[in-house]
Amino acid sequence: QVQLVESGGGLVQAGGSLRLACAASGTSFSVSQTGWYRRAPGKQRELVASITNSGSTNYADFVKGRFGISRDNSKSTVYLQMDNLNVEDTAVYYCNVHGLQYKRGQFISFDSWGQGTQITVSS
Repeated sequence: QVQLVESGGGLVQAGGSLRLACAASGTSFSVSQTGWYRRAPGKQRELVASITNSGSTNYADFVKGRFGISRDNSKSTVYLQMDNLNVEDTAVYYCNVHGLQYKRGQFISFDSWGQGTQITVSS
């Protein structure tokens, strides 16, 4: 099983910045795509940004120009830089990773979720 550990959440004032990190660990795995999702109180989970193993990125319209997703393959870590945060960005942010893991003599696809990290933006 590939495990994810998220870090970097917290409380910030509107207009401020935070950087989230999602570190993957496990044996014999490769990542095809990593995404950051969020769930605000009373709302459904929504995609914030994603990045593929080739470096292609995708952003939700509501974060374009404010958030940036990047990765450090040497650390198996994906980052989400969040600038110019506003109150509507308050939510629990989750990391999601798709990939392949070599187990019992074959490659098996996996889909892992992090535990979530709270971001609260105050006005």
